Amino acid sequence: MTTPAGLLLTPGAGANRESPALVAVERTLADADPPVPTRRADFPYRLEGRRMPDRPPAAVAHLRAVTTAWADELGVPTDRLLLGGRSYGGRMCSMAVAEGLPAAGLVLLSYPLHPPGRPDKLRVEHFGGIRVPTLFVSGDKDQFGTPEELAEHVAAIPGPVTSVTLSGAHDMRGVGREKAVAEAVAAWVATL
Repeated sequence: MTTPAGLLLTPGAGANRESPALVAVERTLADADPPVPTRRADFPYRLEGRRMPDRPPAAVAHLRAVTTAWADELGVPTDRLLLGGRSYGGRMCSMAVAEGLPAAGLVLLSYPLHPPGRPDKLRVEHFGGIRVPTLFVSGDKDQFGTPEELAEHVAAIPGPVTSVTLSGAHDMRGVGREKAVAEAVAAWVATL
């Protein structure tokens, strides 16, 4: 596989593009050899000052537009870009790719398998449509899905999957956690 031309990162539902984990990933990939350009993007609800996240069709349509525009800016097809994000943002990227948006791979940070305490409300119905290399980075105390639950459900993804479990909860905040997330992403990107 050719080195990805860039990584588009999106935030979780309660955050924006300035999320510390996303900024840490961008900085780490900028220092990689070779560097990987990263663009952090907000969803329409954030851009419009609303608090309620966009429904998946609106979020996926926005991702298609942002990904296509950035690919055009870089002079590459979208299948040279990695897509991903934290929690809601990563989920929306995975849905866009499963629905046919060409991408080089997915970077899913704290993927929300289900709402906290609701393992019966799984958010994995699209996993069978993901055929690109996919990285999951999750905390070992993530209330949106345990490492065991994640391992069980990612088996439905036909593409190659890498899972990294770090110490911490869903927010991945704390001393050194953002750095650990960023280093996990950089190490995986280097294998592509």
